[in-house]
Amino acid sequence: MTTEPPPGSGGGEPPEDDPFRKRPPRQEPPQSPYGQGQPPSGAGQGSPYDASHDPYGGGSGQPPPFGGGPYGGGPQGGDPYGGYPADPLSGMPPLADSGKRTLARIIDMILVFIVVSLLAWAFGVAQYTVDADDIEFGKTFGRELLAAILYVAYDTILTAKSGQTLGKKWLGMRVANLDNGSTPSTQTSLIRALVLWVPFAFCCACVWTAICGGWSFFDKPYKQGLHDKAAKTVVVSTR
Repeated sequence: MTTEPPPGSGGGEPPEDDPFRKRPPRQEPPQSPYGQGQPPSGAGQGSPYDASHDPYGGGSGQPPPFGGGPYGGGPQGGDPYGGYPADPLSGMPPLADSGKRTLARIIDMILVFIVVSLLAWAFGVAQYTVDADDIEFGKTFGRELLAAILYVAYDTILTAKSGQTLGKKWLGMRVANLDNGSTPSTQTSLIRALVLWVPFAFCCACVWTAICGGWSFFDKPYKQGLHDKAAKTVVVSTR
């Protein structure tokens, strides 16, 4: 029995020249246990190698490769016992450490926060107050909207370009599609960024970031944050 790989990320097939795209393993032709020669002498009429006595029913005297025998199973390259799907991470680098991912996210947050603060000051939406009588909703919402736009744009553009924000690049990690290891498309990167940053900007701030990103500490087997699950991505090491 075969299973399909996890569904694509919704952004179409990755380009053929993507250096990170997984390549299918080279298929080797099945080798005869007798090498290049013929079956042992006596493998004629009435022998166990004769087509009429072939227990596999194929007339070749050899079992079909990987699961075509009397017990079923998948095609060549699959599980001969028909029990488990192929591992999507096969052929990809190891998954990135969740602690390093957290540190990279903090670096990204600080970098974008500096830009948000400067622009908010320039546009006059930088003031906050703890006095309920002095709260100016327009300024508060304006800063939140500015933060959401910049965080989402930062994450989307850099992830779609190389799979790496600055924090991930400096710490040796990248985002990859779970199904084929390629760099995520713009659509996939946008979905990932929206799930991570919109709640952060408008309501939950660091609490949502801790929940969304911290999910990778407990998730098995792919160490995905909630934003990774939404976009069907993983974070792998580049070192």
